[in-house]
Amino acid sequence: MSQTQQTDQPTTEMSLVQHLLELRDRLVRAVLAIIVLFLCLFPFANDLYTLVAEPLTRHLPAGSSMMAIGVISPFLTPLKLALISAVFLSMPYLLYQLWGFIAPALYQHEKQLAGPMLFASTFLFYLGGAFVFYIVLPLVFKFMAGTTPDGVEIGTDIQLYLDFVIGMFFAFGLAFQVPVVTVLLLVTGMVDPEKMRHARPYVIVGAFTIAAFITPPDVISQTLLAVPMWLMYEAGLWFGERLVIRRRAEKAARESDTSASESSLPVTAAASSVAATDLLPDHPSSAVYDFKESLLSIDPPKDPIVDNALDTDEDFERAFAQMESERRQLDETNNKS
Repeated sequence: MSQTQQTDQPTTEMSLVQHLLELRDRLVRAVLAIIVLFLCLFPFANDLYTLVAEPLTRHLPAGSSMMAIGVISPFLTPLKLALISAVFLSMPYLLYQLWGFIAPALYQHEKQLAGPMLFASTFLFYLGGAFVFYIVLPLVFKFMAGTTPDGVEIGTDIQLYLDFVIGMFFAFGLAFQVPVVTVLLLVTGMVDPEKMRHARPYVIVGAFTIAAFITPPDVISQTLLAVPMWLMYEAGLWFGERLVIRRRAEKAARESDTSASESSLPVTAAASSVAATDLLPDHPSSAVYDFKESLLSIDPPKDPIVDNALDTDEDFERAFAQMESERRQLDETNNKS
């Protein structure tokens, strides 16, 4: 068995209690990371809300502003934003904890994907948030402001606005994880690339359906979510297919090397045995260690049994005695004949 085959297996199995303890530790670390970031962001909660509200306030009519309908909304809303921002900023660490929890159940070649997938997940999540803030929200609010009937004044509640923005941020952040999911499905062999290509029409319909449920009831936001989801699916399919092709080629090369080494093993063992017999001294009183040095200088590859015998002097002396006994039996048989 090759070294690659020996290491290509899941790590030691864990009991249910060990899994629960591991899950608890990961969750505690994630919560602590969020709390630390929240404490750092809390003093700047009002400034954060002003920054997040900018896509809407730039399109408000002159003289109008946002409103706080709730009694304690001016305090709780920035506080909530600081907490959500802490979760958003700690997402790389949260994803790292997730990978750390599922890693023991993965094979070695699957673990090699953990680093790239972690980086890709984090990057795509932030890319989805940036796409919302700089493209989707300005277009949506500009469209809303342009279609407002005459005599209607826009006065959005700060709590309702924050809920809307948070929903959009996480919806697009999760939607941009489609390439990661697609690549994992292909690389792990759960889905064949050919089937995923045939499922393209259903993916497009599903993207528009999902976008219709998680975005406001307007065509702009629905389209701006559905189209990137479809393009992300295509990108994941393209990249995943190439990973599958490369892995299949590497597997075929490993199997070919393994077959070649197994077929050459009997020849190697026979050659080493013959060489060892030729070097065997004629008399038992010959120097044992000179014979051992002669074996060590054999040019052809040695039999694994001979290699094990050369590990220690005691093992070698036992092997030497056995070879002497076999030769005496052979000599006795030849003399009788």
